[in-house]
Amino acid sequence: MHDGCSGSFENGQQVVDKVRMMGFSEQPMPVPLSITCGQCGNLFEMETFETVCPECGCVHAVTPCHAFDPANVSSAGIGY
Repeated sequence: MHDGCSGSFENGQQVVDKVRMMGFSEQPMPVPLSITCGQCGNLFEMETFETVCPECGCVHAVTPCHAFDPANVSSAGIGY
């Protein structure tokens, strides 16, 4: 699924699964990111590696290796 920082994912659910597996889902981001929800378009702050949109409940995640750029954040769907 993912090989260190050079790996890639097929979808947002794989990113969420990896972040959860690594134990980073509730860890604070090095620098919070302003992201746009992949479901409803709401703009909000992502402060942990896994974050739920406060507007619609869509789950978003980013791996620690890629946490520097909002373009790397993936959405996994509402309630994932």
